[in-house]
Parts: sequence; structure tokens; C-alpha cells
Amino acid sequence: MQLSTRPKQGDKQSVSLLGRSCAAMGPKKTAAAEAGEGKKEKVTLEMKKEIIRKHVGGMRVTDLAREYGRSPSTIATILKMREKILATDAAKGVTRIVKNRPAVLEEVEKLLLIWLEEKQRAGDTVTEAVICEKAKALHADLVREQPGTSGEPEVFKASRGWFNRFKARSGIHSVVRYGEAASSDVSAAEDFAAEFLEVVKTEGYVPQQVFNCDETRLFWKRMPKRTFITQEEAKLPGHKPMKDRLTLLFCANASGDLKIKPLLVYHSENPWAFKKHKVDKEQLSVMWRSNSKAWVTRVLFVDWVNLAFGPAVKQYLLDNDLPLKALLLMDNAPAHPKGLEEDLLEEFSFISIMFLPPNTTPLLQPMDQQVIANFKKLYTKELFRRCFEVTDCTTITLQEFWKDHFDIVTCLKMITTAWNGISQRNLNCAWRSLWPDCVAPSDSDAPESTVVQDIVALGRTMGLEVTEEDISELVEEHNHELTTQELVELQAEAAQEQASLEEEEATEEQLSSKELRDICLKWKHVQAFAQRHHPDKRVAHDLANTFDTRVMSPFREELKRRMKQQTMDRFFSKKQRVEEEPSSSWKPFFGDPK
Repeated sequence: MQLSTRPKQGDKQSVSLLGRSCAAMGPKKTAAAEAGEGKKEKVTLEMKKEIIRKHVGGMRVTDLAREYGRSPSTIATILKMREKILATDAAKGVTRIVKNRPAVLEEVEKLLLIWLEEKQRAGDTVTEAVICEKAKALHADLVREQPGTSGEPEVFKASRGWFNRFKARSGIHSVVRYGEAASSDVSAAEDFAAEFLEVVKTEGYVPQQVFNCDETRLFWKRMPKRTFITQEEAKLPGHKPMKDRLTLLFCANASGDLKIKPLLVYHSENPWAFKKHKVDKEQLSVMWRSNSKAWVTRVLFVDWVNLAFGPAVKQYLLDNDLPLKALLLMDNAPAHPKGLEEDLLEEFSFISIMFLPPNTTPLLQPMDQQVIANFKKLYTKELFRRCFEVTDCTTITLQEFWKDHFDIVTCLKMITTAWNGISQRNLNCAWRSLWPDCVAPSDSDAPESTVVQDIVALGRTMGLEVTEEDISELVEEHNHELTTQELVELQAEAAQEQASLEEEEATEEQLSSKELRDICLKWKHVQAFAQRHHPDKRVAHDLANTFDTRVMSPFREELKRRMKQQTMDRFFSKKQRVEEEPSSSWKPFFGDPK
């Protein structure tokens, strides 16, 4: 049975934070797609700049018109305004430019869209009031930081009128106009808990068969604020290592005796430290993936399910003589796709999916019930322990270790130690709010260890004046909203990444469709040959699936995209020829009547 409790997109309680502003990052819609929607998408400033770049690169007006589903006259108008458009700098997703807008307001809207994107990634919901308050805070911060500014900052009211204009310019939609900011929905949590228990009872699931997964970001080099290392870094210009982050996806079952290999997403596929230490990514204790923003995306999540979660669960159930069925519970974050069952490999069709309702994760999600928080405490403890060992057993100073020897490879070892330190009891107790009967009885519910006290003791041994409050604050900081300065830095990084992406796309086009078609066909022959002649059919099948998913899938998808585009181009070219033929030249196929 396939289960899905994901709320409908039209649900009044759910909020889609970014509309076209996010769509601008992905593939452009074809004319056919737009025609099917009935209402054309507005031409954003980014789209106009892209049209100009492609025309400069040699693309014809008629071809641009077909690609973007616009009339040639519209494309020609954009090209006439080339200088004005290229000179304009506005928030991503903006469709209309207003003359004489203050530069600081443009900057506010750019940062606000980045902040909204962060909220969407985390699966959070927001209201109009929350967005307006954030806009006012950003404006005040930016005005305060402007050179020559003194006294009270300029007042920005973020009125209803501004919000409506911002909404129209940027394309954000489905923002709840009235009401308080979204908070934990107790009623929805109670209803879902009852529904979940009914599913467990009806399907006969046992704790070993029910899993929960959740993502968290980790600022892997961050130290408590009051340490001298943190204070020294704050004075340095440029990139701040303490702001270097990655995203982790953790998963375990309700009985707590099976932890799935975590997914780790970083902004670099091959960091310099990997080359230095000759790291084999296949041998890591995490599934290593990368993208420019170090986020878990739908593609990466499906990849993890098919390559890590599915095989581990299947083997575990077989080893423990349990029925081949499993339930994966998760929140409705954008990376968790609706209809995930359709993306599962056939051998993992025994896995069912269930989604938590919006605004219930703090109350119900097991990984949020002190599992991830405890992981971060154990990670911090391991960081302090390593710092202590270096300062106690070598001549390397703490500053030298932190700056020159603490790299992403060391971080991976610490992640492994911390995740291994999460006990079965901790994982099992995390289900108490949702599934009380699955929690094993215990003599005491007291904390399993004094992790925070251990961290403080290690810190003081190294001369770091830290308190328990400092450590608790550090753990919480991993989930705090980004500051205005951090948003500014993210914006700068995004601009650099966009330039790199454009270079990559230009390189990608150098690979011809014939080459793609040939390599896909060759792989199909190799796959069939291995299935027929390999002595171990199961090994051949498993490895072929792995190679197909991780290596060949991108080539196949690119070929499909190009073939679809060629089909569309032929259709419009044919349609254009028919429309351009003079009616007087038409003759019946059987010839003129005599």
C-alpha cells in the first residue's frame, strides 16, 4: 500500500514561498508548456538579460521567440532596450522595474528573496506580516551599515502597498494575508498521530520497519562566540571559515537498532583536502554529494533513497526474518518529492511513504526530538576533544590547528564519531510523542551523559572561557536564521556560482546529441550482455542499477531534454511554414480540376 499525507498545494495552511524567482534558476519553460497553462509567465529581468546574451551569441530572433513562447516583436523590443536592461540590477525574479527606486530598497528585496528561499528549503511557512517585519529589519541593517550614516536610521514602513508591489515584481505567491505567523499546529499533530497509529495497526508494522529521516545544516567549523578564535576571525576580511556549512540527512528506525548511512551535501564535489588525504568517496561513512548551495535537492534525495536507504533496509529486514515492508516518515520539505514511490527502483517497491502535516515537525518528527540536537552536542564535544589532544600532545597551537589542520576530512571523522555516539535508546525514545507504545521501558529517563559539561571542561583545560550556556547557544545557532551580513555574503556567492553555471552550460553544449545517443545505446548493450553472461546475476543486476542511476541517468535525461526540444522546434517550424504559405498557392493533392 502506498501512503501519502502530503497536503494539497492549495491548502490554505501551506505557503509556497518562491514562485518564478525559484523557477528562474531551473530550465526555461517551452512555448508549449506556457500555452498549456493558459496564462503566460511574466518575462523577468533575468529572462530578458538571458535573451540578450543568447542573441549576442548568435541566436536568431525567431528562434528566441519560439524558445520563450513570445512573439518576435516582443523579443525585438527587449533587444532594443538592451543597454537599459543590462545596466539594471534588481532582485531575482523581478518582472517590472520602477524608475528612481532607492538602491537600498533594491538590496532589501534581493536579500529578502534569498531569506525566503532559505525558509522554503527548511519547509517553513511564513505570513505577510513576517515578511514585512523581515524587510524592515533588513532595511534598518543596510542603512545602518552605509558609510556616513549617523543618528536614527531612515524609516521603512514595509506597508501593505509595498508588499503587494513586491509580490507582483518578484512572483512570490500563496502568502497568507492575515493571521499570526505559522506555529506548531497542536490540533493537526493530534489528528496525524491518530492516523499514523491506525496505519501502523492496519498494516501490522513493527518498530523495526518504521523509519524517519530529516535534514539539518552544520556549520562544521563554528566555535562558541566568546572564544578568542571566534573573535579573531570576526576581524578578518573576506571568507569566514566558521560560516562554511554543509547539510546532513539522518535516518533511523523506531526501534533504534538501524542507522542508515547519512547523506552529506557540500558545496564542493572534490575539496582540496580530499586530494591531500587521497580520499576515496565510496569508502566514506556518509554518502557524499555536492551542489553550489550545499542543499539536499529532490534529485539527491531520490539518489539517497535508492542507493543507501533502500538497500540497507532490505538487507536488514531479510537478516532479521521480518516481512519485506517498510514505512518512511518525513516532513514536507521541498526536497521530499510527492509521489516518491514512482522514483523508487522496482526492488524497493515494498517501501511506503507518509508525510507529516505542515507545522507539526517540532511536535512529532522523531529526529527533531533531541536526536539531531544530541548529534550536534556530540560533534562539538569531538571538536573540543581533538583540539585538546593537539594542544596537549604536540607543539601546534590551537590557532594553528584550527586554521591549518582542521579540514573537511577531519570534519567527516568527527561526524562519524558523533553519529555513532547517538544511542539506540535515544533513537527509540524520540518516537514517544508519535508512537508511545514502541518506546522500550527504562529505569530512568535522565540524560545518558553529561555531554555539555564534558565540553565545558575540555574548553577550560585549553584556556577557553566557555559556559554551558555558550555550548547550548552554539548548538542552537546551526538552526538560527541567517543574519543580514550572512545573506549579503550568500548573495555574492550566488552571483559567482551563476557565472560558473553559465560556463558549465556552455561546455555541456559541446557534447553532441549523437555522442549522447551512442553512449546510451552502448551502455544498454553492455547491461544486456552482463545480465546474460555474468556468473552472479544478482551482483550484475545491483551494480548495473547503481551505475545506471549514478552515472548514466544525467546523460539520458539530457538526451531526452534535447530530443523534446527538437520535436518542439520541428513543430513550430512546420507551423510557421504553413502559416507563411500564400493561400493562392494551395492546390489539391490530386491536381487542378479541369
